[in-house]
Amino acid sequence: MDVFTTKSGRARGRRATRDRGIVAVLGLPYAAPPFGPRRFCEPRPAEPWDGVRDCTAFGPVAPQSAELPGAPSWSPGDEDILTLNVWTPADGPGDLPVLVWIHGGAYVFGSSAQPDFDGTALAGGGLVVVTLNSRLGFEGFGHVPDTGSDLPVPDTSIAAFPDNRGLLDQIAALEWVRDNISAFGGSPDRVTLAGQSSGATSVACLTVADRARGLFRRAVLHSAVNAFATVEQAARTTAEVAAAAGVPATRAGLLAAPPEALVAATDRVCERYARDPGSGQRHYDPAIYGPVADGVLLTDDPLEALAAGAGGAVELLVCHTTEEYWLLDAVGSSAKITSEEQLAAFAADFGLPAALVEGHRERLPDAPLLDVYLSLYSGLLFAEYSTRLAEAHTLAGGRAFLSRFDRRRDRAGGRVRAWHCADIPFAFGNLHEESVHFLVGGPPGTADQELSRRTARAWVGFATHGEPGWAPLDGPAGNGATVQVWRTEAEEEAEAEEEADAARRPGGARRADGVRRVEDDRGAEHGFRDLWRTAGLPLLAP
Repeated sequence: MDVFTTKSGRARGRRATRDRGIVAVLGLPYAAPPFGPRRFCEPRPAEPWDGVRDCTAFGPVAPQSAELPGAPSWSPGDEDILTLNVWTPADGPGDLPVLVWIHGGAYVFGSSAQPDFDGTALAGGGLVVVTLNSRLGFEGFGHVPDTGSDLPVPDTSIAAFPDNRGLLDQIAALEWVRDNISAFGGSPDRVTLAGQSSGATSVACLTVADRARGLFRRAVLHSAVNAFATVEQAARTTAEVAAAAGVPATRAGLLAAPPEALVAATDRVCERYARDPGSGQRHYDPAIYGPVADGVLLTDDPLEALAAGAGGAVELLVCHTTEEYWLLDAVGSSAKITSEEQLAAFAADFGLPAALVEGHRERLPDAPLLDVYLSLYSGLLFAEYSTRLAEAHTLAGGRAFLSRFDRRRDRAGGRVRAWHCADIPFAFGNLHEESVHFLVGGPPGTADQELSRRTARAWVGFATHGEPGWAPLDGPAGNGATVQVWRTEAEEEAEAEEEADAARRPGGARRADGVRRVEDDRGAEHGFRDLWRTAGLPLLAP
């Protein structure tokens, strides 16, 4: 009957369409709806139910304005949003490793119902896969002032309206996994927490948060984003959003604004930044929410915390793509930088030294100026930050593996971008989904399917044994450290031929994309790393 017994009640799933040996249990509540008297509060336990709950469809998504291909959209009144989904082998042996997935979306959009994140293939590889929804936007990451209102405190034993509510939801989901996953054949002692983009930074935050200690032993971070706010910065964002919603920036004012009003106000604030080239860092990528150093859950940026040893014994598997920011340009969410004046303003707004900009320009001699900007922003927001997370954990005594996704040819040999999000359908084994074809450059070919099997095996191996298939870092990436580069076999053969030619030339050779190969380099060194090491990486706020 595919019925499972949780601590809240019994739940019925359904067989996965692609693999009848996998059961999908969808829309399971791990916490109570966070609205009404629970709005802006810590997550509360889900109410138990009688009988057998039908769990054959995804639950509602968090409040947002985005409408994503193949996924449900949010409608006002959808409140039971703190749900998760489980994919498990129907006849599994039990005590299987568990992979818990946190989606990306700039902390304002996305859901576990996106076809990219279907767990069927990974469950077929021997994992129990859990994907989850948590609060987004202002509901999840907006700062609610603790003064300026005479509203009663809902529970004096905890922070009344804490920051980082989205992260607290994720911790509640991990606690649900700890308490219930054995009923689905998973081991609560073998949990790997994984995420991409804002989901990866969420994973990094939970890796260093004492409150999440012991809830997972390994972590997978793909394209972690460089964005972490102080309470003061978060409070300024609250003031902007409240003004756009036409309410006071107080507890009472914010609670009086329905979720849809704060979603619309957030969109207006972001649009204003996008239209104003003089608005500073937010003009280029107006994402205004993120984790907050509240002094309770988090005290430091995850990069600083990992460097101080806060990651403890958690093992990390970190990946970024080699052309991250080209996606944001393609979908129109990034400023178009096409003049020298604009590029100089961008560098000034982020405090980037001239040598860093000129170094990128020299290594992309035939590229348009827009590509120089996109390459700089890729490193600033994603690639360099992700790499440094792995390095910091390693240098603090932790164990970390690093990889880069660099698949650039489609099934016909045409050029495609190894951009943000392109790696995830490969790792999940979901290249067949039509909704991901934009991300991966069209329908997959045989070589793409083979690459997908390899990347999925790395996740399974890491979650199962702590071994993705290559050696962990033993120092800074690029200083002889092993870095796995994901390409199709045809691309790897072509690269081997190029490296052989380069080895016969003094000093090696540099590709047009800035990736340099030299004789004594074990693994692939990204050709901009030395520039960033010299320049330093500024830590950014949303």
